[in-house]
Amino acid sequence: MAGQTGLGELLRVKQFSCEVVGILISKGQGGQGEQDDIVLVPLHTLQRRVTGNRKVNTLLLRERRKLADGLDDSFNIFDTQQLAETLSSTTRLLTSLLGAVAAVSLLAGGIGIMNIMLVSVTERTREIGLRLAIGALEDEVLLQFLIEAVVLAALGGLIGIVIATGASYVLAGAMAVPYQFDVQINVLSFVFSAVIGVVFGYFPARRAARMDPIEALRHE
Repeated sequence: MAGQTGLGELLRVKQFSCEVVGILISKGQGGQGEQDDIVLVPLHTLQRRVTGNRKVNTLLLRERRKLADGLDDSFNIFDTQQLAETLSSTTRLLTSLLGAVAAVSLLAGGIGIMNIMLVSVTERTREIGLRLAIGALEDEVLLQFLIEAVVLAALGGLIGIVIATGASYVLAGAMAVPYQFDVQINVLSFVFSAVIGVVFGYFPARRAARMDPIEALRHE
């Protein structure tokens, strides 16, 4: 190819052809052999079309560090993709654990609300019987106790949000990290606490609404 640059021509490398986009300057013979018979191709192309794997050869690092045969590698190779996958799996695990703790806390809080409402229904049996006797509908009694359960749960959720916000602000200042109040998440937490009141307050409210007025008035 005397007098020709070879740019734009096709060069066959094993089973595929590559277009020549550049030519290196002549280096001649070197310590590692002939330096003018080297072909440089994109890494992904090499991995996909030549080697058939995504491994990066560490021989060049050993040569640069002048490590003799038999000596252990004096370097480490970190795969950022593997590191990202490890961090993602750790984050998912922590999220699952926090979700499980939150679920147990909600269940315990819901059971506590139901117990409080059951005690309230028992202590106000005569009141409930009197309301039913003078014409109150079952749906009205049911709605009354549901509202009480929702108010109780929502008040607990509001107190929890205030405490959590204050603790987050203090901890963020202590760890020198920025803190940003997320309105959407806190509103969602407040609504969710109200829903817990509806779910766990329904059974006591239904029990109060289905009381027999005569038996309720006889209750001591």
